[in-house]
This record gives sequence, C-alpha cells and structure tokens, in this order.
Amino acid sequence: MAVLETQVSSADATFRENRAGMEALLTRLRSVEQRTRDKSAAAKGRFEKRGQLLPRERVALVLDPGAPFLELATLAGYGMDNSDPEKTIPGGGNIAGIGYVRGVRCMILATDSGIDAGAAQPMGLDKVLRVQELALENKLPYVQLVESAGANLLKYRVEEFIMGGSSFRNLARLSAAGLPVVTVTHGSSTAGGAYQTGLSDYIIMVRGRSKAFLAGPPLLKAATGEEATDEELGGAEMHTTLSGLGDYLAEDDRDALRLVRDIMGKLDWNRDIPAAVAEPAPPPRYDGEELLGIMPMDHKRPVDMKEVIARIVDDSDFLEFGANYGPATVCGQVRIEGMALGIITNNGPIDPAGATKATHFIQACCQSRTPILYLNNTTGFIVGKDYEQAGIIKHGSKMIQAVTNATVPQITLYCGASFGAGNYGMCGRGFHPRFCFSWPNAKTAVMGGEQAARTMSIVTESAAKRRGQEVDRAALEDLEGRIIDTFERQMDVFATSGRLLDDGVIDPRDTRGVLAYVLSICREAEQRQTQPMQFSVARP
Repeated sequence: MAVLETQVSSADATFRENRAGMEALLTRLRSVEQRTRDKSAAAKGRFEKRGQLLPRERVALVLDPGAPFLELATLAGYGMDNSDPEKTIPGGGNIAGIGYVRGVRCMILATDSGIDAGAAQPMGLDKVLRVQELALENKLPYVQLVESAGANLLKYRVEEFIMGGSSFRNLARLSAAGLPVVTVTHGSSTAGGAYQTGLSDYIIMVRGRSKAFLAGPPLLKAATGEEATDEELGGAEMHTTLSGLGDYLAEDDRDALRLVRDIMGKLDWNRDIPAAVAEPAPPPRYDGEELLGIMPMDHKRPVDMKEVIARIVDDSDFLEFGANYGPATVCGQVRIEGMALGIITNNGPIDPAGATKATHFIQACCQSRTPILYLNNTTGFIVGKDYEQAGIIKHGSKMIQAVTNATVPQITLYCGASFGAGNYGMCGRGFHPRFCFSWPNAKTAVMGGEQAARTMSIVTESAAKRRGQEVDRAALEDLEGRIIDTFERQMDVFATSGRLLDDGVIDPRDTRGVLAYVLSICREAEQRQTQPMQFSVARP
C-alpha cells in the first residue's frame, strides 16, 4: 500500500477562496445548461397538441429507470451563434449521451426538436460526428431519436452540406462494424436527412407523425410540378407498407420507444460479456467534496496534483513510478472502482527527465494493457538554454510519439492549465483520447495570455528598432491588451467546450463516478466480440 497523505485543510483561506471560485463556475455552467433545457421545454404545449413527447422525455423513456446516463457535449456551440454569450443556446441542437436500454449500454442521440424544430445548430454536426466516433471506438449500439427540420436554408453553408455526408458514412460504418443502428423517426426526416433514417438497421415510424422523403411537397412542386401530400410522399403507413423503409409502425412516441427497448432486449447483446461480480472497492480516504477547494482559479498558482489523486482513487492508494526522477511529471498506478489505471499528471512544466519518464510509463502501461488517465495541469514543456541543450525537443517528441501510438484506452481530464505542446504530450483533444472531459476552471491555449502579449510586444519592438523607428509605447500597450483579451476569451472552458474540444464539463465532485463509468465502457469494449461485415445492413 502507498496511501497518499493529504496536506489540505478545508479551513484554510486559500481553500475557501478556491472553493468559492469553483462553485461560481459550476453555477454558471448549470445555468447555461438549464437555459437550453428551458428553451426546449417551452415547446411543450405544441408537442402535447400533436400528441408528442418532448425530446428529453423521449430520452428518459427509452433509458432504463435509475441507470446511469452520461450526457455529452452540453456546451456544444456555446457563443458561436453571434449572439450575446449570456443568451446563447448551446447543445448543438442534439441531446447525446451513453446510457442503458434494457441492460445494453448504448449511445443515444436525440434531435432537440423543441428548439427551432430541430433545425441544424452551430457545432451540431461536429457533435454528431464525435458521438458516432465514440460509439465506434467503444462498440456501442447507436440509438437515434430523429425529428428535424433539416438545415436552415437562410444560413446555408456549402461546407456543412459536404461534411454532413460524414455522419451518413459513419452510420454505414457502425452497421458494418456489427453495431446495430436503431432509429425512431418521430417526425420529419427530409432531404439529405432522410438518410439518417434510411441508413439504420431497425427503423420505427410513428403513425401520422413520421415524414421521410428526399423532396417534400414544396420542393417537389418547385422541381417537377407534381403535387402530393406528406403521407403519400413519406408517411409512416406508406413506408411500412409500400416502400419498405420502415420496419415497425408505432401508434405514438411512447409506443415507438417501447419498440426500441423491445429490440434491444431481443438482441442478446451481452451474451459474450461475463456478469460482473466485483468486490466493493474501498472509497478514497478523503472527501471528494474537497476537490472544489484544491484547484486555484489562477493557473499560475502551484498545486499538488497528488491531492486530486487522493480523492478519486480507491483507498487513496497511489503507487508512484519514478518519484525522484523528473518529479514535476507525476506518474503512478491506481485503481478506480477496482479497475486498474495508470495516471500521468503535472506538478510543473514537463522537463527532459519528466518526458522520458512519462514515455517509459506509457509504454509499460501498454505492455500490461492498463488504461491511462492524463490529469492536465501544465504550462507546457520547459524552455531555456540548459533544457534545449539537454534535448527537450527530442525527449518531448518521444513522449508525443508514445501518446500517439499507445495501444490502450487513454482518458484526458483538463483540471487546470493545458498550455503549449504540453497539451499534446498530455493527450489533448487533438490526440484522440477515448474520452476527454474538463473541470470548470480549466484553461487551454498555446500559451498564457500575458506571455503571448509580451512575446508579440518584444517582436514588435525589435522590428521597430531594426527599421530605426521610435517605439510607440501606447500602441504596444494597446496591442498587449488586445492579445490578452483574445487569449483569455478563447482559453476559457466555456469557449473550448463550446467548440467540442472536450466531451463535456464535469463537476469535480463527480470525477470518480465519471471515470469509473467510462473505464467500464472501455473494458467492456475490449471484451465484446462483434460481427464485422464487408457492408452495412441494407434495406429490403
């Protein structure tokens, strides 16, 4: 046993200051998320008149009662619709997450048709592509609850039309990989969006509500002059009796969701996964509530990341690897809910010794098939003449190579700063970690704003002197202020998560539960035997 001893006191003024800052950020996060839920729920009267359930009601009914549901990318599109950030409606127009349907862990994607009738939202496509990638990597059946007005033609962008094809490609890939795609078409599924329905393995349509056609009545009349009703062109009864697009005809939303649950229950999906009979894991020795007061709001203030580890791992037991070599880069072995895990984190910049140690540790984890968790809290790789001569580029490159080519699941959590190439060495989003989450205080950037401003100021001043010009101090100060403002806005977690540079922002107190959930997903994916095929399942 190597139990961590805490040095944190919840009575300390710094702890209380950190906690107050974290609580304020969490309040802001929950307020923004609630704004999206309220906007969708405001459509309840219209949905009830049509005899329909709201999108979140559909998600709740398809999931097993009381089972965990990990919602993903709730801030997608935050601040990207050119509106006041305090009025923006994030989420990308979709509800996405991983949950259980009749005991089967599935990826759920539901169109949030309570908002703008389900029309495409900023970052909505990127969110869909990300959850499809997660479903493929983790061998999760894919359940779609579709009802969309399609693209907003007033905001048409050709690149979104072209790249939208990737979402249909992924549906075909899921099916061919042996992962069932189950779709309820609750309402409209038109034009290119009709393939969201058509590329499914099991299709449920709702009498009097489902509409799936390549060209709706207005476009059909404009293109050919032909007149037809919605039902004749793409209604549920037509598709389940004439075209063969639909497999099941449901009477209403509830009936459709019952059919989804029946389908998943009949697949015998878990036949190759042994029932878990694990011994209860010992909880951490320290209160997870204290995670709110450990991380400073100012990323320039130091923090001992072992205090974080002590509050998320079983029995606060941490077997540190190479503790005295490159000590600012912390590596070690733990268990979370009994599942083995390697941890890499930062108590300072990554120096040559730290990079070398981390490289060794990553390779050792791959040898033992142990997943790796990266707790990001770094200002980057260390700089300076001595470190350049010691080979920091070479050793940092080795660490990046190890991260890139690791053969085990890698999970990233942004706990504090993640700056410069340190973001790469610590398995940032660009390195495709299996899952990637942030705490509300996280900051991500190529460097700190003040550092960037000072760098540009020095470059500008040197250029002026080379040209024999007098340095305009007022202009330099204005330049520095603008750079700092730009960096501060873009490194904020609301900006980064809004751009899908993570899979969501989590409450630090939920860290152990979230990590246990995604680790079990990764472990289940390794055990599961699917039946890949050359082609996806085609419609009759």
